[in-house]
Amino acid sequence: MVQTREKLVSTEAERYLLIYMIAVLLIVTALVIVFFVVFQKRKNKILIEKFNQKQKFEEELSKTQQEIQEETLKHIGRELHDNIGQMLVMSTMQMNAAVKVVSDDVKIKVSNAAETLKSTLDEVRALSKSLNSDVIFNLGFEATVKNEIERINKTGLIHSSLFINGDKVNFENKKNEIILFRILQEFFSNTLKYAEAENLNVTLNYLEDHMKIIVEDDGNGFDKDIAEKGSGLINMEKRAELVKASFNLDSKPENGTTLTIVCPYKSNDIEFNF
Repeated sequence: MVQTREKLVSTEAERYLLIYMIAVLLIVTALVIVFFVVFQKRKNKILIEKFNQKQKFEEELSKTQQEIQEETLKHIGRELHDNIGQMLVMSTMQMNAAVKVVSDDVKIKVSNAAETLKSTLDEVRALSKSLNSDVIFNLGFEATVKNEIERINKTGLIHSSLFINGDKVNFENKKNEIILFRILQEFFSNTLKYAEAENLNVTLNYLEDHMKIIVEDDGNGFDKDIAEKGSGLINMEKRAELVKASFNLDSKPENGTTLTIVCPYKSNDIEFNF
């Protein structure tokens, strides 16, 4: 009986020891889990902060680049209007004066030259307007796009059309209009340079709380999967991000290119998907 009692005591002690070891193990495991969770949360917080800082830095960098570009374009626009424009005005006046005194056999040539100078002057003035953000700011987005379409048509390189649907709505931030116009300008420039298109169509859709812009050409197009992103496309995407706009460029070889932009009128509106 003594042996049995000692064995029971020993078994009970072992049981308590086992329970104690299990409890210690559970506590250690719990502490490890808590430490891991706290560490992971801290790590995630640091990563999120770094990501937000990087995003904010890139956004500020994009804004700074945009401001520098706008100031440069504004300066060029003023120079074209004030200096080159004035020189062309004087040249046109001199040519018109020459038409009155030259002999009849050269009068037609001089008259044609005067008309060419006048057309060049009109083109320079239109170009200076599209480059100067102050002019864009005063005219508004829709009127500026109309002027640009007319300017492109005057070149004779392509037939351009503008379609407007819905009642006009102004953007809360006028700077957004300038940025959107620069995106369209980049698309127009690429179409004229590379697409070999015959037609360029721009559609402005005024919807309830956002504008949907569709620009399409019937040019060569390109394969998006193998085409490298040039500075022009990158600039368009970055500018779209600045105004919280959705940006989609769709193109296929021999099937033209279509650009779709959806931009809220208010800066704090949500982003829209296609």
